Amino acid sequence: MSLNKILVADDEESMRWVLSKALKRKGFSVDLAKDGDEALRMIQSSHYDMAILDIKMPGLSGLELLDQIRELKKELLVVIMTAEASMKNAVEAMKRGAYDYITKPFDLDVIDAIIEKIDKAREMTSQVSLLKEELKDRYQLEKTIIGNSQAMREIYKTIGKVAPSDITVLIQGESGTGKELIARAIHFNSKRLGKPFIAINCAAIPKELLESELFGFEKGAFTGAVERKLGKFEQANGGTIFLDEIGDMPLDLQAKILRVLQEKEVTRTGGNQSITVDTRIVAATNQDLEGSVREKTFREDLYYRLNVVPIHLVSLRERKEDIPLLVDYFLKKACSEMEISTKQCNQDALSLLSSYSWPGNVRELENTIKRAVILSSDPLLTVEDFSGLRPNIGTSSRNEDLSLEALVEMKLRSSLGNLDKMESGDLYGLILEQMERPLIRFVLEKTRGNQVKAAEILGINRNTLRKKIQELDIEVKKD
Repeated sequence: MSLNKILVADDEESMRWVLSKALKRKGFSVDLAKDGDEALRMIQSSHYDMAILDIKMPGLSGLELLDQIRELKKELLVVIMTAEASMKNAVEAMKRGAYDYITKPFDLDVIDAIIEKIDKAREMTSQVSLLKEELKDRYQLEKTIIGNSQAMREIYKTIGKVAPSDITVLIQGESGTGKELIARAIHFNSKRLGKPFIAINCAAIPKELLESELFGFEKGAFTGAVERKLGKFEQANGGTIFLDEIGDMPLDLQAKILRVLQEKEVTRTGGNQSITVDTRIVAATNQDLEGSVREKTFREDLYYRLNVVPIHLVSLRERKEDIPLLVDYFLKKACSEMEISTKQCNQDALSLLSSYSWPGNVRELENTIKRAVILSSDPLLTVEDFSGLRPNIGTSSRNEDLSLEALVEMKLRSSLGNLDKMESGDLYGLILEQMERPLIRFVLEKTRGNQVKAAEILGINRNTLRKKIQELDIEVKKD
């Protein structure tokens, strides 16, 4: 990560002027302080990547200020300047945590060499830290992509085929199916492991800010641009950028993404210099991009550039055999995060979870499990712990796999609540009556009021049917 903002503190105005001119000419943002006290106030209120401090200043000395910095902002790199080339000063400065020490007068080349050395050291530290984090993430990732269904096995095969190359991948699927997990799996199994993986949600950032987030900006490019900022493509240089919800990207920005794919170059907002980037693009969407192309809301040329290798993630309701594995994983994860003993689901609860349509997919399942773990005090979760699940009655496509028994059970639990608090009564008769009325009404409607045929379908005597019609006050409409 390059240096951007530098503080120079010296009581000599000429030294401040010379260093400021030299550093600004090289593109750095520079603030100046005339003594140690002013420098301390600036460090407390602003962010700096580097501070160049004179050892002797009014108020706080350079060494005293260095002590304060080590307590306040350990990451700030400090270079000490002095006109006294004594071993004592040098040893003392380094002992207190200075990054380097220079003696006045000095050539500006000395400052350049120090900055170059700092840049290389920071880049190496950043890469080592990133590698550690990514290796940790990769280990976690192998445990979080759960599923042995045929659909998931096919996805694993595709990841294995595309990961080693730099080919562009488009991941499609409903919200909550785990598109970012697949993108990370592609990166962690590629030759780019150890380089950055940068994810950005194109739908979560206002369109007027998205361009500067992706491509960065130069100092002064717009109001508030007080210093240069690298965009996500530059931050991901050498690695992978994951463009989530790319279907929400504005058309004018789509053209610039197309240029990155074609030319491997970006230009910061407010800049006129093209910057070469080596960044692999993995995109994702929950939209029908082909339909968006037909509607002219998504560029056709960009679509074909992105859709080199498509990966389609099926919804959870299309791989229900994976639900028990996911439930087990999320139970262990939630209990581990809350530092409590692992809980389990009984068979009825697992059957309920497996029969539900999960419109929010894996994300909804995880949140449901987490909520049940938090609210239940028992080690064994039952159907009662998932009474918050509601079938989407108005959306038949999401409920076609729900059994009649599961629908009735969920309705009973939501309507009756706690049976312990209910008064004694003919609950059995009441429930049967509520079930009989819509059933008989439905069959009579389908048989157009033909009671003989309706009785045959119901498997009851015609006289019994006539009696039920009277008892339940059912209106019989005949064509």
